[in-house]
Amino acid sequence: MSCFSDFPMPADFPNFLHNSKILEYFRIFAKKFDLLKYIQFQTTVLRVKKRPDFSSSGQWEVVTESKGKEHSAVFDAVLVCNGHHFKPHLPLGSFPGIERFKGQYFHSREYKKPEGFDGKHILVIGLGNSAADIAVELSTKAAQVFISTRQGSWVISRISKHGYPLDMVLRTRFRSMLQNVLPRRVRTWMWERQMNQWFNHEYYSLAPQNKYLMKLPAVNDDLPSRILYGAIKVKSRVVELTETSAIFEDGTVEKDIDIIIFATGYTYSFPFLEDSLVKVEDNMVSLYKYMFPPHLEKSTLACIGLIQPQGSIFPTAEMQARWATRVFKGLCTLPSERTMMEDIIKRNKRRIDLFGKSESQLFLTNYINYLDDLATEIGAKPDLLSLLFRDPKLAVKLYFGPCSSYQYRLEGPGKWEGARSAILSQEQRLLKPLKTRAVAPTFNFPVSFLLQILGLIALALVFVFQLQWY
Repeated sequence: MSCFSDFPMPADFPNFLHNSKILEYFRIFAKKFDLLKYIQFQTTVLRVKKRPDFSSSGQWEVVTESKGKEHSAVFDAVLVCNGHHFKPHLPLGSFPGIERFKGQYFHSREYKKPEGFDGKHILVIGLGNSAADIAVELSTKAAQVFISTRQGSWVISRISKHGYPLDMVLRTRFRSMLQNVLPRRVRTWMWERQMNQWFNHEYYSLAPQNKYLMKLPAVNDDLPSRILYGAIKVKSRVVELTETSAIFEDGTVEKDIDIIIFATGYTYSFPFLEDSLVKVEDNMVSLYKYMFPPHLEKSTLACIGLIQPQGSIFPTAEMQARWATRVFKGLCTLPSERTMMEDIIKRNKRRIDLFGKSESQLFLTNYINYLDDLATEIGAKPDLLSLLFRDPKLAVKLYFGPCSSYQYRLEGPGKWEGARSAILSQEQRLLKPLKTRAVAPTFNFPVSFLLQILGLIALALVFVFQLQWY
């Protein structure tokens, strides 16, 4: 699900990758397409500024530093790709007494390994993926680990029904359609029911305060079991710190705290850009479709990866790059500044309705809706209705199966002849790295597949009748 749209992962790679495997994949990709000659390693970008004739040329001057020397070059277009995990967010002002605390404290970005934490009492602030991963890992070494959370969070396993990877089950066009059309009350009920299938979050003191919001859950296979063991205890918000203790919102106190780890996220930062290029005002990012500053005379700068999709970032960033380069080359055009601002405001209102006003949700967006939106811009969105008649087997896979990046290489610019085969063979590639021992197969009648066919036919009939009605 995280691979680039025309380059599947090696068949022996596991379904969830260690960071070393992701790096290996990038290296294979770069070698395949001979990309290393375009990359300047150990180079810092100091400034990106408009050329004096920008209104006519759209060009940028980029100043870099390498080995203590500055270099300047002129470029026709710029892609800003440092994302939003750039600057650690360490809100010490929100923790009265931190200046008196005698123990050690640091941001989760500085954490590398559990060695050296043996026998310690550790407080982890936050309940995102980093907080959960660090707390679980440290709980095998520390005397006690506490997690402090302001609002709680859903926690889900990587493993879904029948042992399939979670994202292959959740990220489907069918589920995305339900999320788009169902009433909020029904959608919320389904979301809460799904989140509680693994375990009841209220029992574990993890249940989020705002259950109606579709925030990203923390993904961790071990956190509930470590709570059951008592190795991790979930606490409410920290209201004050003393020299050795933490006082929580509910009045409880935990003493002899040795270390505090702030898993409090990141803030975006573009120190090399003019402040006016990427603005956040009134809890809104002023970028058209999270990419283009709407006020530029020439659309020759775009942000890539400044987004938090409910799915993999790699296919999302790739789709952004495909659209941006076509805009740069004049093959796609952007609307007027007024139209772009209207879209930004509308998109922001929808984001707040779905995910809330929290700053941590500033870049959150629906994965499939967003990919389809950008794919429409470049003419790469798959035509499901046409495929239903031309290639029903593929249409069923596209609609009910995982929405992988290959779907956006079936047609349009950059069409890849291997896309159909990659889509239809996803399950085989999923199972291949798991088949490490010979097991006699069992026969299961494909009732679910027949139901999917009937559902797709019913959907097509509804669509046809709607056309006739109008």
